[in-house]
Amino acid sequence: MNQVFGIEHPEQFILFEQQVQLDHTSFVDARAKYPDSSLADLYDEVTMPPELRKAHQENDRAVMAAYGFSTKMSESECVAELFKMYQELTK
Repeated sequence: MNQVFGIEHPEQFILFEQQVQLDHTSFVDARAKYPDSSLADLYDEVTMPPELRKAHQENDRAVMAAYGFSTKMSESECVAELFKMYQELTK
């Protein structure tokens, strides 16, 4: 990874993936139930299918936990923390 992406400590990212334990199949499975719907339809805030919304909420909680963030953080607070982390990584 270092040679390809210039990542100095790739093990940090592998550990992160293990912490998050993303299960992309829940997204794929939920979207597959609606083959005639566009992504715009599926991701409309008002009409999003419940199982797709649930898959995203579960993923959000897993990512927040992996970063050590409170699930009560607002989106803007989360983005601010991620930018702080990015700044530290790029020093």
